[in-house]
Amino acid sequence: MSPSTASKSRLDVLLVARGFFDSRARATAAIKAGRVSVNTQVITRAAHMVGAMAEINISDAEHDYVSRGGIKLAHALDIFGFDPAGICAIDLGASTGGFSDVLLKRDVRHVYAIDVGHDQLHGALRAHPKITSMEGINARALTPDQIGEELDCLVCDVSFISLSLVLPPAISMIRPGGWMVALIKPQFEAGRSAIGKNGVVSDPEIHVRVCQDFATWFGKTYPDWKAKDIIQSPIEGPQGNVEFLFGATNRC
Repeated sequence: MSPSTASKSRLDVLLVARGFFDSRARATAAIKAGRVSVNTQVITRAAHMVGAMAEINISDAEHDYVSRGGIKLAHALDIFGFDPAGICAIDLGASTGGFSDVLLKRDVRHVYAIDVGHDQLHGALRAHPKITSMEGINARALTPDQIGEELDCLVCDVSFISLSLVLPPAISMIRPGGWMVALIKPQFEAGRSAIGKNGVVSDPEIHVRVCQDFATWFGKTYPDWKAKDIIQSPIEGPQGNVEFLFGATNRC
């Protein structure tokens, strides 16, 4: 065992050792709820190895979104300075509706929730008058006629497909002055050779390459858009994958 490994402990174990929780079960529940941050980064895996001197903070309450995805978008909106209040949005890969929920809580006028699957959107969102649930829709074949109005912003969280294949139809519907946030998932962008055990891309160099490749593709494909930044997601993906959030504005 190397010295660096010997000086680290599982996060759930360390939380109990430091007195944050009286059992590993309670520590694990808080971790999975996105309440635990290590050196300002939210960690959602109990088995994550943490250094003995790491700074650990516990938030007072669990997030109030229908899924953990809401934590990611809320963070991006705050960092990029995007405000969905009073505007019309499209949510690609809506799934349970974490991103749509954030938009609702920030007073969006309307959300078109698009997903290729069925019966995934949370019931509270499905019944909400500000949300149009569009199930069984492949975002790659989306047309303006299906939406029926101009869009002000785009948010995207898709899996098992590259963003470069999914985004183009929806981007073409965003009005001048609009904005977008897309979740970059290296495990679906890097290629099979880069994926390690349990579907995790752990190499930081691959993370950098994936983000650079996406930024290059976006800049060449959409010269009228201005990229704001690519930031790391405040929480990891379900399998422990590091993910990133891309923000941009439509200048045309």
